[in-house]
Amino acid sequence: MSSVYYTLIEYLRWNTVKVNFEKADGTIREMRCTLKKELIPPPDKDPVNQKKVREINEEVVVVWDLDKEAWRSFRVDRLNAMEKCEI
Repeated sequence: MSSVYYTLIEYLRWNTVKVNFEKADGTIREMRCTLKKELIPPPDKDPVNQKKVREINEEVVVVWDLDKEAWRSFRVDRLNAMEKCEI
């Protein structure tokens, strides 16, 4: 699964994407998201002084939701479809 995870992360760094996935409660959600630096907010903590650094979980992709303007995540194994979209 890790190759899918890293492929998704790399694609999200360069594109805005509409993903369709199944939430934990079984409902289907579509989300416009990205990891493009110019579209996400700057970190609210200084990485040098940050106490806890999270380990990478290759089962969960954390993205910036363009519509809700907030960080959201989805599980890689629940991803149904994705397509490049414009903002």
